[in-house]
Amino acid sequence: METVTLTGLLHKAAAELPTRRALSVSGKFDLTHAQLQHIIDHAASLLIASGIHPGDVVALTFPNTVELVIMFLAVIRCRATAAPLNSAYTAEEFEFYLSDSESKLLLIPAEGIKPAEAAASKLNIPLVSAALQDENSKITLSSNPESNIDSVKQLVNDPADVSLFLHTSGTTSRPKGVPLTQLNLGTSVLNIKSVYELTESDSTVIVLPLFHVHGLLAGLLSSLVSGAAVTLPAAGRFSASTFWTDMIKYKATWYTAVPTIHQIILDRHESNPERPRYPKLRFIRSCSASLAPSILERLEAAFDAPVLEAYAMTEASHLMTSNPLLNNGPHKAGSVGKPVGQEMAILNEQGEIQPPYSNGEVCIRGLNVTKGYKNNPEANKSAFQFGWFHTGDVGFFDSDGYLHLVGRIKELINRGGEKISPIEVDAVLLAHPAVTQAVAFGVPDEKYGEEINCAVILRGGSLDEAEITKYCKRNLASFKVPKKVFITDSVPKTATGKIQRRIVAEHFLAQTSAAKVPKFGA
Repeated sequence: METVTLTGLLHKAAAELPTRRALSVSGKFDLTHAQLQHIIDHAASLLIASGIHPGDVVALTFPNTVELVIMFLAVIRCRATAAPLNSAYTAEEFEFYLSDSESKLLLIPAEGIKPAEAAASKLNIPLVSAALQDENSKITLSSNPESNIDSVKQLVNDPADVSLFLHTSGTTSRPKGVPLTQLNLGTSVLNIKSVYELTESDSTVIVLPLFHVHGLLAGLLSSLVSGAAVTLPAAGRFSASTFWTDMIKYKATWYTAVPTIHQIILDRHESNPERPRYPKLRFIRSCSASLAPSILERLEAAFDAPVLEAYAMTEASHLMTSNPLLNNGPHKAGSVGKPVGQEMAILNEQGEIQPPYSNGEVCIRGLNVTKGYKNNPEANKSAFQFGWFHTGDVGFFDSDGYLHLVGRIKELINRGGEKISPIEVDAVLLAHPAVTQAVAFGVPDEKYGEEINCAVILRGGSLDEAEITKYCKRNLASFKVPKKVFITDSVPKTATGKIQRRIVAEHFLAQTSAAKVPKFGA
């Protein structure tokens, strides 16, 4: 395993399956695996000619376009480090991420992104745009450097090369920089390929942003390494109106998404009497946030495919656990499945491994796990203890070895000494037929220290707070019943569709009284 590199795996797939479709932009053009590799190597030669050296950090900010895929893979082919950034960031956010990653170059689309350009100008970081006209063209850079393909052929990617630099979501503090190596990424995509049995016969449509590990590793890179095909939506982002059209046209066999997007797809299906002819899917994958069992059941009934919930994080190069395909065992609603390609244990605060059904912190170790956060010794000291990486999540294994998550350590609600899992409350609320989204969260309380509140989005109807509370009292222990219910049209989410409970808490408490807004995090 020590010789594994992501780049090597991609070259192997292209050599073995050169004429298979690799990457499509919906309705525009298709690239085979051989074509894609040729374009990547040429783009890498342009970066080398532009002065990019091994170890340099190159930031990229694009929508989900072919240029992003090519330039990301070209950067890591140069033995440089790719730092993909959300194109919706403000100038101040771009300034932080460009500075924190110590980027030497910023790549942008030909049409430009004004906040990114302003930040790069302020930091004196060179700015270059990239464009690909069609499948018979090569990438062009606005800096117009001279290409020398031999400069790429002489480079050998090393497993220790830091290839990807991302930041954590910053749920409790400022975002932490996470460097991931060729070995980390290569190991992870092989784990993903293995558990979902991906082959050249598979096809998927990318619905998640490629600046995040979920879409990048699980959707894009695992497919390319498997010789499978990937389609990018024409709009450069997820569109509910084109999703099934693309899935049918490109003969998709699976897709992966966050629960928010599954909910959008499900709602569109349920509100549309002229249901499209859905493709026959091998499976649907859900990750990055907890999927309520009621939503899982509705997805399976609507699209006639098993829904496999998984568990992942940036520091693990994405995948940690997954429910298996049906031929390899049952998939359990409410569980995130079994560990995939790494060791996992439930530890107490003394570092002792806990037996089945005992709560503790989920800890991992394996070749997919980062060696540590960048320039953050304090975070590394707390994250790496007893020979394990500590995820910050509380969970337990059942007797079959399936992991069940209880919640983030810092998101568990401590009501007078009773620890309440917000995930459990979410699941009860989502089981109500009139509730389409639900988020439980803790708020400060003079009597109990913390009290539980929730925000719900309704699927039409005129359900009120009293009826929701009455429903909760029938289905939850009394101390778990939310004291306050916010009925709303939306809840704040991150750019990747994640719900961060502290942000939801701040948002809704700010509506009631500025004096009650808690100060979360550092």
